[in-house]
Amino acid sequence: MGGMVAAGATAAGAIPALLGRSMSQRTADTMLGFAAGVMLSASYFSLILPGIDVAETMFGSVWVAAAIAATGIALGAGFVAWLNATLPHEHFTTGREGADAAQLARIWLFVIAITIHNFPEGLSIGVAFGAGTDNGFSVMTGISLQDIPEGLAVAVALIGQGYTRRKAFFVTAMTGAVEPVGALLGAAAVSVSGALLPWGLTFAAGAMLYIISHEILPETHRNGHQNRATAGLLFGLILMMFLDVTLG
Repeated sequence: MGGMVAAGATAAGAIPALLGRSMSQRTADTMLGFAAGVMLSASYFSLILPGIDVAETMFGSVWVAAAIAATGIALGAGFVAWLNATLPHEHFTTGREGADAAQLARIWLFVIAITIHNFPEGLSIGVAFGAGTDNGFSVMTGISLQDIPEGLAVAVALIGQGYTRRKAFFVTAMTGAVEPVGALLGAAAVSVSGALLPWGLTFAAGAMLYIISHEILPETHRNGHQNRATAGLLFGLILMMFLDVTLG
């Protein structure tokens, strides 16, 4: 259900594009910066730090806990890097990547690219709920907040690539559908064995950190709006930190 809330937020963000509202590149970069800040804060405050706490409680050693966190982060980032290198997809500016990208229709390349982005978000929601309801609500709220501007930015970008408004809305909404799947997998993994919880938390964090560095930040700095993007990032980070402290 937490993943479905985030998926609904992605679709809701695309509604203004469906109704014909436009968005400047400066605003888009600011909103994407906000999304990066939320994800960055959630990675540390809602995933890595709780993962370290859980591992330290389990093993009674801060050294073991730190090693598990480091390994989990590396595995999560490596997993998304593998997806990025293996699955054919297309970025809005840098073009096509992955294996045999030329053989797929462009709209599906966009879908795969955005799906690679959204899956770690859903995974983090499911794993966070495995760590406790309060922690799960905190991550779900933060991810959903950043999914709204992100959904609008994706829909506007698709329209800019020549897709109709209805098709852009439909594609954006469908890319959010992977978040409940990721959430279910994350929750199932940590429910099978409590020993997987610190691994799952830090794995999800590593996956999101890779997306932030590889996808979002380069996009926000490409058009000369880095000051606004940085301001958006700081606001998103502060907001998510506040939500995590007060809700989690």
